Amino acid sequence: DPITKTINILLVWFRVEMDVDFWSQYVSFILVGIMIAASIRGFMKNLMKVFRAYSSPVSSNHIILLLAHVMGMYFTSSILLMRMKLPLEYRTMITEVLGDVEFGFYHRWFDFIFIPSVLLSILVILLKKTIVNRTLSFHASKAM
Repeated sequence: DPITKTINILLVWFRVEMDVDFWSQYVSFILVGIMIAASIRGFMKNLMKVFRAYSSPVSSNHIILLLAHVMGMYFTSSILLMRMKLPLEYRTMITEVLGDVEFGFYHRWFDFIFIPSVLLSILVILLKKTIVNRTLSFHASKAM
């Protein structure tokens, strides 16, 4: 574990006595939280670029709903994947909180489920926008 090794080196260098195992868990947890927050932030920035490119006043409510759905699924999936890397004592706590969830299934199929579902959602948005644009242009040409 790089965190434990780093703390050990710093404590030896500064000649400080501390419980390395105790502090390495907390430092690791904080670093994982920072990485998840950065990942979600980057994901949101890219998702907002796509939504800005294809949104209109008519579809803004649908885009907000889709964004909430995708972010919820992304966050839940990240928590499920993070659970697999936790020590057994903490893993059982998360298992008790989340209930009867097949964690192995989600761990194996995370990318296969998440990426196609996002692509399918984007495809549906594009298809809907295309249909609305064709309908509007048909009615505009018919009115002339």
